[in-house]
Amino acid sequence: MKKYKFILTLDEYTTVDSAEEIEGHVSWPNYSQADPVRYRGVFDTYEEAKEYASNFSLYKYVTNDGYDSSEDEYFISIFDAEDAVCAFMGVEPGDPICTRPDNYIVEEITEEDTENDIPAGVYKYCYIYEGERVFDSLDEYGDYYDSYDEAREAAERIGFPVLVRPSYVIGGRAMEIVYCVEELEEYMKEAVKVSPEHPILVDKFLEDAVELDVDLLCDGEDVFIAGIMEHIEEAGVHSGDSACVIPPQTIPEHLLEVIRENTRKLALELDVIGLMNIQYAVKLDEEKVYIIEANPRASRTVPFVSKAIGVPLAKVATSLMMGAKLKDFNLTKEIKINHVAVKESVFPFLKLTESDSILGPEMKSTGESIGIDENFGLAFYKSQLSAGMDLPKEGNLLISVREQDQKKIQPIAEKAHALGFNIFATKGTANAIFDVPITRIKKVSQGTPNIKEAILDGKIDMIINTPHGEQASKDGYTIRRLAIELGIPYVTTLAGARAALNAIEAVKENELKVKSLNDHIANI
Repeated sequence: MKKYKFILTLDEYTTVDSAEEIEGHVSWPNYSQADPVRYRGVFDTYEEAKEYASNFSLYKYVTNDGYDSSEDEYFISIFDAEDAVCAFMGVEPGDPICTRPDNYIVEEITEEDTENDIPAGVYKYCYIYEGERVFDSLDEYGDYYDSYDEAREAAERIGFPVLVRPSYVIGGRAMEIVYCVEELEEYMKEAVKVSPEHPILVDKFLEDAVELDVDLLCDGEDVFIAGIMEHIEEAGVHSGDSACVIPPQTIPEHLLEVIRENTRKLALELDVIGLMNIQYAVKLDEEKVYIIEANPRASRTVPFVSKAIGVPLAKVATSLMMGAKLKDFNLTKEIKINHVAVKESVFPFLKLTESDSILGPEMKSTGESIGIDENFGLAFYKSQLSAGMDLPKEGNLLISVREQDQKKIQPIAEKAHALGFNIFATKGTANAIFDVPITRIKKVSQGTPNIKEAILDGKIDMIINTPHGEQASKDGYTIRRLAIELGIPYVTTLAGARAALNAIEAVKENELKVKSLNDHIANI
């Protein structure tokens, strides 16, 4: 039985005044009126699809010719489908894309699904590869909303924390993680200033997830996985700001195989010729892999991966686009390297006075550096050196972390103490640390003597600071700004703190040596 599918697109030229003029496509007069995720439907007859489409706006574009790839626009299509009943792929404005609708199906959520904490009354979209499901996309985990009340209801239904951002922004602009209704209300006021005519995306945030980037080459027949990069910072820090490492250090092999398999399937089914980047998130406690996004293009990590594995990926990708095949370059299997490569982001905080060094969903870095050695600790230490941060091997360590991080600070404090650091901590952080010698110190807002005075007196050699909340942000900003201007090493995430301490331990136990990139590559 034939079905009719309805897929939203955006374009900005022809408009009409009535639903009677609709023959197959619907469009909006500008990008502020809709988004490519929100409006879609499945119908038994063309008339039903046409009537559904007429409900959106009096400003409509009409054609019956299907997707016009020359326009590089979004389209809504209503057309016959023998097997699939829904087709959709989300991209950022300006990215041309053509879907392959025969690879998608839609199902209504069943009672069995609701028993697994999936709300009833929603649809579950599955990507199909050779008759097998590759992944599910659950719409109830996020959507766009036009008002604070709608966003609040969605956040409470999804469950805090949630990731919020304006629609149609890039680089994580104005994106934040909010943990309560009060923070959401404050965010909505600021987001309107960034994108006043556009709705706000509210999405589920995966706490304590490890993010990974995969860069690959595809020639339409074979897939070469160039690198699987594990982010050192937890999910929630923009991928352009997070340090990352090849090969992954904490992901079990069976989960890496899940990532490899899904990477191959996506690349082949999307007909990628050249480079592609896929971002994953892994919940280790659940042993579950999530796909964050897939981009059929080169990523900022391509130069890093090229150096790490000794393959000029951009050059090879260009040849593939000209008709060459991966086997022509002997790139048929993933390259296993014998070293560890770490990419660290470089930030302009010193040059931008009054800027804050807190890392989050909004990208702030302007460059990258690389560290390569035989183990992660040494490679990470080199990456920090090349990024301008000389980690101390001893001295006084200041720790001041937000409330939700205090339950995780104990092993970091123990590690720092074992390495010989004298630990200074603010009240809340100190109360969360047991059986480790601590010197308590006041925040800037709590009187004197305080953190600022200790830093200015040269008593602090390294800082771990993860602030949260308005007053904490003011206190933390002072600390971080002083660290930047005085050249004191600092980290603003617990994952970064763990990596830094592992690097210090490695350098204390091993001699730091210089080895050329050519020598590393020659040993592969």
